[in-house]
Amino acid sequence: MNDILNPEFLQQLAETAITWISINGINVLVALLFFVVGRWVAKRIIALMRRGMLRTNVDETLSSFLCNIAFYAMLAAVIIAALGQLGLNITSFLAVLGAAGLAVGLALKDSLSNFAAGVMIILLRFFKKGDYVTIAGTSGTVESIKIFNTFLTTPDNQQVIVPNAGVLSGTIVNVTAKDTRRIDLVVGIGYGDHIPKAKSILEEIVTGLEGVLKDPAPTIAVSELADSSVNFVVRPWCRTSDYWKVRFALIEKIKLTFDEQGVNIPFPQMDVHLFKEEQ
Repeated sequence: MNDILNPEFLQQLAETAITWISINGINVLVALLFFVVGRWVAKRIIALMRRGMLRTNVDETLSSFLCNIAFYAMLAAVIIAALGQLGLNITSFLAVLGAAGLAVGLALKDSLSNFAAGVMIILLRFFKKGDYVTIAGTSGTVESIKIFNTFLTTPDNQQVIVPNAGVLSGTIVNVTAKDTRRIDLVVGIGYGDHIPKAKSILEEIVTGLEGVLKDPAPTIAVSELADSSVNFVVRPWCRTSDYWKVRFALIEKIKLTFDEQGVNIPFPQMDVHLFKEEQ
């Protein structure tokens, strides 16, 4: 500590600093100027790039991702050029940086896998913000797509974070990708009920229900002679945004109308026959 506070040491340190500044001062100022100007230019280019994408209706997630990648790539080039102005050996610096990048890559291979998957998801646009999807066994509305994770909001307002590698490793179901969706119901009646009557009732319910589309036409048909019932398939179409509202209303309407018209919806049952063994 005393050596550091020694006046001779401090004087020698000051002389060394003055000598270094006198030799390299201009280079330092040029490097700083180069960095500041280069960073400003990069920001301006990215702003123009973002506005151009907005004019061409590029997806918000995709435009944000591309702008971020482009900005950091330009910033890295500016930093390397600024270091070159300081007289540093850029070739050696890049070699060291490459070796460090390789070591970091091996240590963070799972994160890099998620990064690569995030790039694929954003570029290939399997889904976008606001879509209702099923990915990695989880269903929810896409809240945001980040570089490493995809954020979902479930119908009961829970946030689910799915690693992007897990998204691409499984099946992706995009429920809202199409404007229309089919409702699939199975409705059973008793074996003692009149099939044409039940079919006519179902047709009246489906065609008269608000939200059911006329084109494509709904399908109502006997599909199975089951153990306890004669089963109909009821398959109307509706707008995707109206799916649950129409489905719930349809199920309620079928039950109430069947009760009014005396059509039986049987409980699961089993007939048991007992035989008395002869003595």
